[in-house]
Amino acid sequence: MKNNFNEIINSETPVLVDFYADWCGPCQIMGPILEEVAADLNGSAKIIKVDVDKNPAVAQSFQVMGIPTLILFKGGEIKWRQSGVVGADQLKQVIRQHA
Repeated sequence: MKNNFNEIINSETPVLVDFYADWCGPCQIMGPILEEVAADLNGSAKIIKVDVDKNPAVAQSFQVMGIPTLILFKGGEIKWRQSGVVGADQLKQVIRQHA
């Protein structure tokens, strides 16, 4: 996962990573929000989900302490980061700023 993950986040297309777990209530709330954002962005950004229980090394490498944690990457750099539930409008605004 780590090598493939690094390839994905090094893209010049913005990549929003959702660090989550299946058992996490707020993470489940983020699911439909991320689907809405993905539909509205028409491919101008990628959205990927990383299960922290299945990929603890990736989560640790970005100091993910709470979930959900959303991190926006572009060209391998962190452009934005926030933990907790984030609304669709705010996410779209943040992604468009870095598109």
